[in-house]
Amino acid sequence: MELIQQTPDLSAYLGADEAIDHHHPVVRETAARLAERAADSYAYARAAYEFVRDTIPHSADSGDPRVTWRASDVIEQRTGICHAKAHALAALLRAEDIPTALCYQRLLHHDGGHVVHGLVAVRFDGAWHRQDPRGNKPGVDARFSLHGERLAWVPDKKSNEADYPVLYAVPHPVVLSALEAARDRPALWKTLPTAL
Repeated sequence: MELIQQTPDLSAYLGADEAIDHHHPVVRETAARLAERAADSYAYARAAYEFVRDTIPHSADSGDPRVTWRASDVIEQRTGICHAKAHALAALLRAEDIPTALCYQRLLHHDGGHVVHGLVAVRFDGAWHRQDPRGNKPGVDARFSLHGERLAWVPDKKSNEADYPVLYAVPHPVVLSALEAARDRPALWKTLPTAL
């Protein structure tokens, strides 16, 4: 699948906003700590990915009812759904000048309907590489990879699942508004978009 930048301006994929608040002290301190142990930007990107994937539980897996969406809150509170974790990873990568986009999939939801799933794409060597930091569990083995995707899920077209090819510089407004408005995760499950 060919990934399509929403904007041709690569600097847009380094920007900060309310959700990807990479200037926040919590994000900067976490990025600095991870960068200390990384030999280069590739190693840093992998370390940031594994930090978000492994140390911030997906709130549905952990049973945490809190809804986070701002990167600094996700890192500080150590909880979030896929979209929130994507915001946290984007912030950590952008904090170290690695262009990072938000991207989405349409997947079957456990209730039988569909839901939009959030992930990121990082730019290395002139190409975008999608990464899924949602967190592993039985049946899910996502990994950081610049050589072939190792995502949590591969959409099944027969089930009307899909990869969305657009790479967004900021969170999709439909996703962000659902996150911002939700009082808790059970409420969020009722309002997350089913398609983009």
